[in-house]
Amino acid sequence: MTDERSAPSAGGVLVVGGGISGLTAALEAAEVGKDVFLVEKNPYLGGRVAQLNQYFPKLCPPSCGLEINFKRIKNNRKIRVYTMTEVKSVDGSAGNYQVTLESRPRKVNNNCTACNACVEVCPQERDNDFNFGMDKTKAIYKAHDMAFPMKYVIDAEACDKCGKCVEACKYEAIELEMESKSITVDVASIVWSTGWNPYDATKMDNLKFGASDAIISNMMMERLAAPGGPTDGQILRPGDNKEPESFAFVQCAGSRDENHLEYCSYICCMASLKQITYIRERYPEAKVTVFYIDLRTPGKYEKFREKLMADENVTFIKGKVADIIPEDDGGVTVVAENAVTGEKVQAKVDLAILATGMEPAGQAAAAQLGVQVDGNGFIISDADKAMLSAGCAKKAADVVTTTQNSTAAALKAIQASR
Repeated sequence: MTDERSAPSAGGVLVVGGGISGLTAALEAAEVGKDVFLVEKNPYLGGRVAQLNQYFPKLCPPSCGLEINFKRIKNNRKIRVYTMTEVKSVDGSAGNYQVTLESRPRKVNNNCTACNACVEVCPQERDNDFNFGMDKTKAIYKAHDMAFPMKYVIDAEACDKCGKCVEACKYEAIELEMESKSITVDVASIVWSTGWNPYDATKMDNLKFGASDAIISNMMMERLAAPGGPTDGQILRPGDNKEPESFAFVQCAGSRDENHLEYCSYICCMASLKQITYIRERYPEAKVTVFYIDLRTPGKYEKFREKLMADENVTFIKGKVADIIPEDDGGVTVVAENAVTGEKVQAKVDLAILATGMEPAGQAAAAQLGVQVDGNGFIISDADKAMLSAGCAKKAADVVTTTQNSTAAALKAIQASR
């Protein structure tokens, strides 16, 4: 491992996490003249938004916002981007932090033009985590079509160092012996924008996630509907690629449950309603059943909900799902109790989508680094210490709310770094 130290930066800002929240905070700080170090553990920026097919409020593809932000990042010399990098230690105090970062080796250097010659000769494959394991990539890969930085990366665990990619690359971009780096940066303030992870659906035994290809998560549904997803935007059942004729949405999968996530994850109802529009575009006559505790569609989204509730092929049942039973034909039967009538309800469907909640992704690292979190694992802002939280590191939120509170965090970071 090699050691580096950044040039001293008076009033610099460290932004931890390169999703929409981190991009927003980094740009806001850099565009008023602050030096910004943007750290992201993945090989690419964009976070969860990059995995979406569309997002609210305009039902835009992620390229709408991310492409502009990537261009702003690229053109701003005040921002230094470190992908495949995590924070290992934080020392000092407000106005004078020394932060040690560790960067894993990409094994591909800046000569890469993303020509794809390396991929064509690579003999090894890996599960594609960007698509939640629903397809595979080669050991050397590009995460998605608009990945930033636009460079390939080698999965060290999948690569057998056969050297075929080195031979195929005419730009000398591949360095199989590239090592990890330890980097120390001096900053005045830190913005934690570490985002969220989908709650682990295997923890809910009654929902049988993993027992059938017909049971998927809501983020898997986003990837199925996305043009760059495992089915090129077709919504097909994993495993047998059947075109589903019936769907069930299981709301609050892990959320509002004292055994899992105690809080409402805020976006799940809207995400499921949005995904019904994906289904309706592709399968106009498909039957959809939604099992819910409450439907939470605040403010301007009420009309969106009302439109979908008027669809004669969509049935809404107030009741929590007790069981999902895999069937021999590849489908599943969803079992619930109707909370209004008290009747037991069974819905046989081709595909069941679990509306899994949002779990803060940074809670383990925060605990290790001594960063304060609340009872649910969300990072607590402390302006006096110049430690700010932003986006879904702060609370479960949609994209609009995330960008708003990330702008606020950047302003506080700027004030703390004067």
